[in-house]
Amino acid sequence: MKGAIFFSGKYGSTEQYANWIAEATGLPVFDIKDTNADPSEFEYLLIGSSIIYFKLTIRKWIRANLSKLEGRPMILFSVSGAGPSEKLNRWVANSLPSGVASHFEHVALRGRLDHSKVSWWVRQMLRIGALFNSDPEASKDERYGFDYMDKESIEPIIKMIQKYHTTQATA
Repeated sequence: MKGAIFFSGKYGSTEQYANWIAEATGLPVFDIKDTNADPSEFEYLLIGSSIIYFKLTIRKWIRANLSKLEGRPMILFSVSGAGPSEKLNRWVANSLPSGVASHFEHVALRGRLDHSKVSWWVRQMLRIGALFNSDPEASKDERYGFDYMDKESIEPIIKMIQKYHTTQATA
């Protein structure tokens, strides 16, 4: 099966994961800003997205390309400071058109937040958010930043891709 990785990121973590997955699988990688990238040319898709302010950064691209995505197996990898949780799953589902989230296999990956790379405004929003965050560890991450990038965390995605290829080989 012919697959590809399409991603949207803001500060580099999502792109890094997309490139690591590409290295491990040989799949081509497309930033969604590349207007020549056409998801309808591929049989399955990996969709990578940062989560900023509780929303997928790729949500508008998904809406615009919905007809090109239908009927294809898809893996969504989200990248944020939050680990896998029901809260994160709600953020993902709320970012997508009704019912679309159920068509993705979702893998939550943890990213990086370097306060020196975000705007003054974003730093202020993070500080305010930290004041209201009831989770002390998450509050600390919002105030000081974090780096949870881990190349080994892509392993479940690699196994899913291998499953697509194994299924195709036996068909």
